Amino acid sequence: MVTLEEVKKAQLGNKDFVHYTPILTSAQLDDLCGNRVFLKAEHLQKTGSFKIRGAANKVQQAVKEGAKYITAASSGNHGQAVAYMANKLGVPATIVVPEDANPVKIAAIEAYNGKIVKCGTTSAERIPKAMEIAEQNDGVFIPPYDDPYIIAGQGTLGIEILEQVPNAEIIVVPVGGGGLISGILTAVKQLNPMIKVIGVEPDTANDTFLSLQTGEITAIPATSTIADGLRTSQPGDLTFPILKEYLDDLVLVSEGEIRDALHFIVERTKQVIEPSSAVTIAAILSEKLDVEGKHIVAVLSGGNVDLRQMDEFLSMK
Repeated sequence: MVTLEEVKKAQLGNKDFVHYTPILTSAQLDDLCGNRVFLKAEHLQKTGSFKIRGAANKVQQAVKEGAKYITAASSGNHGQAVAYMANKLGVPATIVVPEDANPVKIAAIEAYNGKIVKCGTTSAERIPKAMEIAEQNDGVFIPPYDDPYIIAGQGTLGIEILEQVPNAEIIVVPVGGGGLISGILTAVKQLNPMIKVIGVEPDTANDTFLSLQTGEITAIPATSTIADGLRTSQPGDLTFPILKEYLDDLVLVSEGEIRDALHFIVERTKQVIEPSSAVTIAAILSEKLDVEGKHIVAVLSGGNVDLRQMDEFLSMK
């Protein structure tokens, strides 16, 4: 298990690389759900998502230990964050992306001087390739979520939330591989165990939900969801035990509920977020949390979305 002390150390080490993102509010959202809702705006974070928190902590550690090269396997937020940090620290980075990677995401990685290598269409193909490149270049492979330094880095978000919303009663977090929510759980449950932390998954990518039901890591077949950042096949070996220990609940939201939430945020708050961020709002608007009169913090995990895709998502409402 990652400790609170490790999260605090990550926060100190990350201060030159990570934004202290704001809390946003919406009176209309409060009225619709009957709660006081605070939006933790990680879509305004450096590189456009929370991923920089874990990447900053892990890449710094790798360089301290002598890494001469950095690699990652990612088509999106993780790849951008790793490329950004490697560039900041003056270390070459290669990001292995799928053959059908979105050109906009490739351009974002290249903007941080990340070298692109295309390989296959699944993470099972990309990860070995990225690990092979790391080994060939005396480098280090940076995993997307299942690593103690990644988890500790993501946990800094939990500390910020409690500093900004000290009367928070519920924190709602998107769940993919579990790095973000396990980090938040690590920080929040050691600082104030009375606060409930609730995860949200798309109902078409419910691997963590099923794993919690069975009590062991349970994989699901390849699936699709507009919340593509949450499309993992199973929770991590390190993240899942933290969820089992601390998580208060996990709810599922439909594709229609995600679209409705995305439409609400764009139309009412004028914020551009990615569908993976919208799952927390979907859980609140659809009353999946089954609470009233509470102080709720919803994590908006990122805003890296192709604007042409955004038009499609909103028109599909």
